[in-house]
Amino acid sequence: MKILHVIPSIGSVRGGPSHAALGMVKALRQSGIDTEIATTNDNGCDLLDVPLYQRTEYQGVPVWFLPRFSPPLKEFIFSAALTRWLWQHIRDYDIIHTHYLFSYPSTCAGLIARRQGIPYIVRTIGQLTPWALAQSRLKKQIYTSLIERHNLNRAAAIHCTSGGEAEDVRNFGIQTPTITLPLGVNQPVNFPEAKQKLRHIHNIPAQTPIVLFISRLHNKKRPDLLIQALNKLATQNCDFHLIFAGSGESDYENQLKNLVASTGLTSRTTFTGFITGTDKELVLQGSDIFVLPSFSENFGIVIAEAMAAGLPVIITPGVQIAPEIAQAKAGLVVEGELDALSNAIAQLLASPSLRNQLGENGKQLVSSRYSWSAIAQNLASVYDKIIAGKKLS
Repeated sequence: MKILHVIPSIGSVRGGPSHAALGMVKALRQSGIDTEIATTNDNGCDLLDVPLYQRTEYQGVPVWFLPRFSPPLKEFIFSAALTRWLWQHIRDYDIIHTHYLFSYPSTCAGLIARRQGIPYIVRTIGQLTPWALAQSRLKKQIYTSLIERHNLNRAAAIHCTSGGEAEDVRNFGIQTPTITLPLGVNQPVNFPEAKQKLRHIHNIPAQTPIVLFISRLHNKKRPDLLIQALNKLATQNCDFHLIFAGSGESDYENQLKNLVASTGLTSRTTFTGFITGTDKELVLQGSDIFVLPSFSENFGIVIAEAMAAGLPVIITPGVQIAPEIAQAKAGLVVEGELDALSNAIAQLLASPSLRNQLGENGKQLVSSRYSWSAIAQNLASVYDKIIAGKKLS
């Protein structure tokens, strides 16, 4: 069995989808499945410094990088070179697993797979939620009518990461079989002195609780609502320090910094920029509360990473794994409204014991539900059935 994953970009600036694809392929290879990635050298406004047109080891995963057309049209990322490469090599693989909708590399891979008789799976990464479809609505309606609906209907399966995402697929009118497999996270390397070290680096008082937002800085994630909620708590003399760990478009980042300044929270807020590796583990393990009041997340891999680090999480119903988190009592699920969010943060700031209990529950949820090894084994079973022509249940 030989599997090819196709994704527009695995550049770190593209966030969760890139991270998830790399983790998925690494786990599949560790379980004995011959798996590779074909992608472009895109990294947002920049290009990855990687070899092109050859099989390259990238973060422990074999990747074929092809040049993108520059500059990119957001996530569409056209690449004539990738088109030629797929046409020449797609028959070397038994199944194609694509990531993203409304993007050229994934669409192109599906079309070529159909033309050459290779089954393919589509991972929609939450792009069929009502909120996502409302963004650039007309462009997506045209793209869907001309290309994407046919691409979805002819797939061997649709890969969803939550029950809510599978429901979105059905509501979109797609009857292709769905498989619901979550994403995985790696168990963190323990940093026993993380809380002290993080406070020392950013000059935060030892007893001050740290509220962490770690994600792409984008209006979808609603960092502005978090600032407003904390501003309300500041007027009530609540003690906290906010860390924004992530990057976004410069204009939006400046808007957030101006909002922080206008609310008088500058001395209580740190913008770290994009972080990864040990820096990311440090903020996850050194903080006290994780908050992501997003409009829409099909999974939200950083939420699972926060739980793996023992952080209690505060999220909104737009996060599609919210029911699992609520059932496991691993965090608080609240409406994305000012009062609801500020009350939830205040509740956790006031109760270290509740924070600890939710954090422990989150660790257990990640260990039992979001293990990459178990997910890879289940995915391999799906691949076997598709290759054998068996019906997916």
